[in-house]
Amino acid sequence: MKLRCGIQFSEVIKVKSSKFLTSAYAKSDYPAELYPEVACAGRSNVGKSSLINTLVNRKNLARTSSAPGKTQCINFYLVNQCLYLVDLPGYGFAKVPAQVRKRWRPMVDEYLRDRKKLCGVIVTLDSRVGPTPLDVSVKEWLDDLSIPAVFVMTKLDKLSRNRVNKALQHVAETLSVSPEHIVPFSAVTGQGKGKLWQEITSLMNRTQRSHQLSHV
Repeated sequence: MKLRCGIQFSEVIKVKSSKFLTSAYAKSDYPAELYPEVACAGRSNVGKSSLINTLVNRKNLARTSSAPGKTQCINFYLVNQCLYLVDLPGYGFAKVPAQVRKRWRPMVDEYLRDRKKLCGVIVTLDSRVGPTPLDVSVKEWLDDLSIPAVFVMTKLDKLSRNRVNKALQHVAETLSVSPEHIVPFSAVTGQGKGKLWQEITSLMNRTQRSHQLSHV
């Protein structure tokens, strides 16, 4: 797979550089739209930051916390001078102040609607819990906006092999998605990392082809 930035992607992308770019609390804080973007969404404490760290082979690029609801802004990370990975604030944690919860949807909605180079969203799900009603709502929200989604089952190392298969089937049935678009993932073992990079590059290539066709 080859993108306009000239970097060749293999089954597992070779991450040569990654850095934190900025935290955004409003549209005015967003970085310039220079590169394709893939965002990460999920419930609080589901493992989004650990997923990003695993993808870029860094331990602490995205800050992790045992306290759910810690990320309350939109964090942008630049990978290989070619891609923005975007960490959206976690949703659904009751102890987050009410005013913060109310701000979440408008903040994220503005981002999803306005970023022209957004290729898709990685929706992270705790494999031990499965999709919650909030996760289903987010999936429907993305469908309404015509934004492609990839679903990632995190914390896979905490399940037995038999439970993994059942959890995968449950996610597919609950969200009405094909199992091939669900990525079983573990930040501890690295399982699923290669498949997730394949899904990310597929989103990027699909968006690039769509833009090319729109200019024909």
